[in-house]
Amino acid sequence: MSQAADTTPAAALRARGYPLLPVPRKITLGPGTVRLDAGWRLDVTGIPADDIAVALLVAEVLGKGYGVTLKAGADGGKRLRLAIQPGAVETGTGDGRDAQAYRLAISAESVEVVGNAPAGLFYGVQTLAQLMARDNAEGVVLPETAIVDWPEYELRFVHWDTKHHQDRVETLKKFLFWTAHFKLNAVSFELEDKFEYPSHPAIGAPGAFTTAELQELVDFALARHIQIVPNVQAPAHMGYVLKHAEFAHLKCDGSNYQICMDDPEARRLIFDMYDDLCRATQGVKYFHVSTDEVYYAGICERYRKPYTPENRSLTWVDFVRAAHEHLARQGRRILIWAEFPLLAEHVALLPPDIIDGILSPEKDAAMVRAEDARGIRQLAYVPIQGEEKLFPNYFPCTERDGRPQPGRLADVYRITLHPSPHGGRPIGTFVAAWDDAGLHNETFWLGWASMAQGGWTPGAASVDEIVASFMEIYYGRAAAADMTEAYRLLQSQARFWEYAWDLVPSTVRPPGYGWSERKCPARRQDMTLAAPARPTMPDLALTPAFRSRYERLLTEVPERRRENERLILLLSRAVLGAEQNRYGTQVLVSLALFIAPFLDVLAGLGEAEESLLHASQAHRSGRPGQALDHLAAALRRVKRTDEAMAAAYAAFVATWEESRLPHNVPVGGRTFLHVMDDVKDHFADRRPDLSYHLAPYESIGLDKWCDALAGIIRAYAEAHGLTPPIP
Repeated sequence: MSQAADTTPAAALRARGYPLLPVPRKITLGPGTVRLDAGWRLDVTGIPADDIAVALLVAEVLGKGYGVTLKAGADGGKRLRLAIQPGAVETGTGDGRDAQAYRLAISAESVEVVGNAPAGLFYGVQTLAQLMARDNAEGVVLPETAIVDWPEYELRFVHWDTKHHQDRVETLKKFLFWTAHFKLNAVSFELEDKFEYPSHPAIGAPGAFTTAELQELVDFALARHIQIVPNVQAPAHMGYVLKHAEFAHLKCDGSNYQICMDDPEARRLIFDMYDDLCRATQGVKYFHVSTDEVYYAGICERYRKPYTPENRSLTWVDFVRAAHEHLARQGRRILIWAEFPLLAEHVALLPPDIIDGILSPEKDAAMVRAEDARGIRQLAYVPIQGEEKLFPNYFPCTERDGRPQPGRLADVYRITLHPSPHGGRPIGTFVAAWDDAGLHNETFWLGWASMAQGGWTPGAASVDEIVASFMEIYYGRAAAADMTEAYRLLQSQARFWEYAWDLVPSTVRPPGYGWSERKCPARRQDMTLAAPARPTMPDLALTPAFRSRYERLLTEVPERRRENERLILLLSRAVLGAEQNRYGTQVLVSLALFIAPFLDVLAGLGEAEESLLHASQAHRSGRPGQALDHLAAALRRVKRTDEAMAAAYAAFVATWEESRLPHNVPVGGRTFLHVMDDVKDHFADRRPDLSYHLAPYESIGLDKWCDALAGIIRAYAEAHGLTPPIP
């Protein structure tokens, strides 16, 4: 697959210091530059005084951003004109994309932004804002250019998944600012228990968003032409509901993963939750009925049918039809995940106005053709994160099992350009950022912005060009020079951290209820390392195994340390140079600093084993004093790694909780009830707080290892009439 060469007008603009993301549809680039300063006039004749595009440009971009205040008026001199003029841009789309069209013209005497509708004007202002560069004097420099623009896809969804954390309201408003800046216009807000659900308040976690708070976010978003679409996980992934005693009788076949979807009481409960969220998201047109991974449709013992593919599919269809009917009365168009257990032959039973949130090259050909025949629209779907720990696989990489992967940015480019070889009529795009592994949302912005490009003008910018433009726009020109290398290094460091751990049968969780298509015991795995063997009394006999077992890792540690030091240097410079989103760089620093002591753990355990081996040799040579010194050196080395890890984790938590509520903190006398899912084994669900990141390290058992070694040191010292060199 070839990508756009960096010889386009957009590439020429970026080369001159004017990055754009997403790249507009049509650009005519002039040779000169235009200086806009306080001598210009602002003409907004005919635009409502409270229009967000005017307020954004005048107060935020020009005023706060560049210190430029324009005089109002249409007459005399140079002018910046904003206008709404239906039909100003002929798109030929005949749908909602027409309202998002605009034209922008920048010349020596005027700057003009004209939108077909308020949304088009807003997007034109976003493009103008991205083109602005600071002048050495008091003003703004712009390139001489003309742009005509509208999106390829009408709906451009980002995915906010908060199943394992809760962002602060002010954090989400910042997210909405950048969502709008990249011309994304819909959010699938996967709330789970992070909403109060007034009809069933037991479901809402302590501190969950209230109806008023969610409506505040919705209003903030709607003003910026963004739909915040509530996403309710049901009838599967319902552990957040079924863990509570008052709902336990609704479990399907005894599992908290899925509700008994045929039970009228279960339906009423789910639809009550829908109604609560509709009341908290007034003004929104859509609702995401998350029929995600409904593995066991029809298996409920109280409404048992022959458990066949046909009955599973028909049970699923019956639920979707009922949800559609219920939400249609609320004026909502629904999105679904049209996947297992739905069969292609049953697509004809679905309402044609639903939107299938998953269209990708991997989707079953018969399913795509059936949806086309039924008139069902889809969203081109790309996940930018799945199970990766700490940081996404944005760039080409090799999986733990040796399989090469092109990277998630290449997936975005490929799938938005050609969503399916089997057909499909996509109305939009959906970029998923799952919370399963508990990554920080700041790590997702490169993926979200890449999907913004794919949803607006797919294929118009190469992956490298998208990355370069994102770094400049999101972090600022001064910080951008280091950020691309930093992202690549952080991905490399995260994969080393993740793949270094052994995967062993779990001692933390019992087998799961089932997996995918059937009920069957599903083995869980823990991430851990085997601690070095300890010497035994009385002769300090030792069979070393750590260094031989982890020889490959230990060989890599010196290079990984240099890589980590380089990463921290780059990110530290970026923190100092960031013109905006400094906090985002601080989150990346916290990851680098969290990985650093892990590298020291590997090295330290190898060095500790070597010290223990020297102790054994010293004993055999009749030098008990030296043996005792080597034992103490091993203990000190391991304790030092433990102290470093604890300090890094404390800093990590402090940074992350600047943007999100603290995990598992009682609110209003209520305590979070943590019960793990019977089917899924999400990394972030292993602990009720951020210490799931520490769980692999703590599973090594170094605290007990150190206590045991300290006991050996005391016993050996006493046996040889020596003073133990430890407290």
